[in-house]
Parts: sequence; structure tokens; C-alpha cells
Amino acid sequence: MQTFLRESFKQTADGREAEAILRSCVHCGFCNATCPTYELLGDERDGPRGRIYLIKELLEKNTASRETQVHLDRCLTCRACETTCPSGVQYNRLLEIGRAVIEKRIERPWTERVQRTALLQILPRPNRFRSVLGLANFARPLLPASLKKGIPAVERQRSAWPSTDHARKVLLLEGCAQSVAAPRINLAAARVLDRIGIQALPAPGCCGALSHHLSREDQTENTIRANIDRWWPQIEAGVEALLITASGCAPTVMDYDRIMHHDPEYAGKAERIASVTGDISSFLANQDPECLASQRDSCGLVAFHSPCTLQHGLKSGGKVEALLRHLGFELAIVSDSHLCCGSAGSYSILQKDISRQLLNRKLACLEREKPALIATANIGCLMHLQSGTELPVKHWIELLL
Repeated sequence: MQTFLRESFKQTADGREAEAILRSCVHCGFCNATCPTYELLGDERDGPRGRIYLIKELLEKNTASRETQVHLDRCLTCRACETTCPSGVQYNRLLEIGRAVIEKRIERPWTERVQRTALLQILPRPNRFRSVLGLANFARPLLPASLKKGIPAVERQRSAWPSTDHARKVLLLEGCAQSVAAPRINLAAARVLDRIGIQALPAPGCCGALSHHLSREDQTENTIRANIDRWWPQIEAGVEALLITASGCAPTVMDYDRIMHHDPEYAGKAERIASVTGDISSFLANQDPECLASQRDSCGLVAFHSPCTLQHGLKSGGKVEALLRHLGFELAIVSDSHLCCGSAGSYSILQKDISRQLLNRKLACLEREKPALIATANIGCLMHLQSGTELPVKHWIELLL
């Protein structure tokens, strides 16, 4: 794609990166075939190719508009287009650049500003999130049925964390939403790791994905610095990995080196942390599978929802399914498994109508073979799916207990 970026922007690091990404696009449109919002809305501007043109125009002609912002907002950042693209276009990174530029030039309606500020002030802070969820659950009887199912319970950890001191040690990211709504997931992971002779050490902190996706880079970088300060003593002590059970967090932590490359104090540490970070599915895939076998009875047919972050962000699609099958689980065939469930971090809150339509489509595919339960690999997907189904929805690591 030929580009004529404004000279002032072209000379910046983002400008050089954006130009390289734009030039790699050959307009083929294969990306639209796997884009959930294009399939749903049928508007070229709500598909990757159209959004690329909108960003190109924004960076060339400075034509920032509310309309462009709306179309960029509607992107789920599922990255299915990147998996499909034959030219290797780094669409997600281009979108980040475009969103950051337009965020500085177009003032959002006050309702959106309040909504986004509230999310950024509450969700990444577990104590605040716990309080808000507690109030919401207290008011549950007064709420309409449409809202009740979307409110997760505040979950208390009921079992003790494994205490055996193993020679092999890993960090296990606690995260923000998951540490409040489903601490059982990391507890299950710690117990599975303990069974194979690995000690899991809790790593407190929010990964920073929410502020990063909402173009609040100052907040993102401050979050990263705080995380590095918390985790660095264990990294120096020789833990072999930082493991993440929420697949939505892993791509952001694995990108710390790029985000912090300009910071001389933290760049090296960020690079080190990114290099040892991984989703727990990839880590366990390299362990002895026989040690992971559970003694529990069969849980019946399982419909596995592979999150977009696992498939497209981490390029680890199929690993969980292969491991579960190897361990004797019966998995349902799920059609359109590459399509997003509509959770996408804050998307289910900021783009409710589109998110709900995608959820209904996803649940129809997951429930088609009448499974006993649905399993997934990301807390956001788990809560979103549970809001629309009576079937139990669990993290796949819980099935190994």
C-alpha cells in the first residue's frame, strides 16, 4: 500500500512503524472473511481492511473525526485478521497507533468519558472492584433480570494454597478481575503445578491490558513499572517462568519489552520478564502429561471455547484441546471456533449490543452438542459466557483437579 504520511508524524517511532505496517497491506480483503464485526455489520469500515484505510487517512490527512473513532472502537482486537492475513500485516499494532492518535484529537461524549474513567479507576484495582461487586450483589434483588446475570459474585478462596517447597518455582499472575471473581482458577493451577513438583508463588498486580487498550499509556507504563518492582526479586531469585492463567493478560505482559523500550531504567527488566512469561497451557504442554492425569470421574462432554487471545494473540490454538483429549476428556465439536465470543476485555461493557449478538452466536455453537459444561482459558470470556447460559462455565485448569 502506497503511503503519504504527514512528515511530522512520519519521523516519529510510531510513524515509522505505522508506515511499515501500512505498506505491507496488499488490499486483498482476506481479513474481512474472519472478522466478527464485519460479518455481523456488513460495513467495510467495520472490517480490518476498512479500518486500515481509515487509519491511513487519519495519519496522512489528519482527518480525525468522531465517525472514524466509532469504527475503530467497534474493533474487538481479536486479531483473527492477523491469523488470516497472507502478508503478515500487524493490524493490532496499527490499530493501537491509530486509536492513540485519535484519542488525543477527538473529545468523546461525556458519558463515554465517565464510563471509561470508571473502568480504569475500578477494574484494575482489586479492592475497589471487590467493593463495587459487593454493592452490586447486594442490590441484585432490585435489578432487572437482564442485569442480574451479568454481575459475577465476589468469590472467596476456600482452600489453602499449596505449601510444599519445591526446587522448581514459578510466578503465577493474580490479575485484577480474576483475583476477585474467580481466585479458584489460580488455586487450581497452583495445585496442578504442585502435583508435578513445581511451586507456584502468587504474583500480585494487574497486567495493564485495560489501560493499554483504552490508549491510556501513562497509566499502562506506571502499572508495568509497579509490576516489575513487585516481581523482580523473584525473577532475580531464579523462578523459571511467570505463568498466566488468563489468556487475555499474557499478550500484554509478553509485550512489556516493546512498551517499555524507551525507559532506560526499566527496559532491560521488562525484556527479561517478557521473555519468561507465558500462558499456562504452553507451559504444561512441555511437562510430562502423565503427571497431569486426574483421578476424578469423567465430567461428561466438554465444549471448549478457545479465547481469541489464545488463538490469535498467543498463536497457541489447539494446545488446550490436545492436552484435554490426551488426558481423556471428551470434547464437543464447536463450529466457528475462530470467532470471538464478544467479551474482549472492556468491549462487553463499552459495546454492549454488538457484544451480546456475538455472545448469542457463540453460545449457540458451544451448546449445539448439549455438553455438560463449557470450558475456556480467560476470565473475561468465562464471565461473559456465564452471563448468557445456564451451563456451568469453568477454566480448563479446574478440570484437571
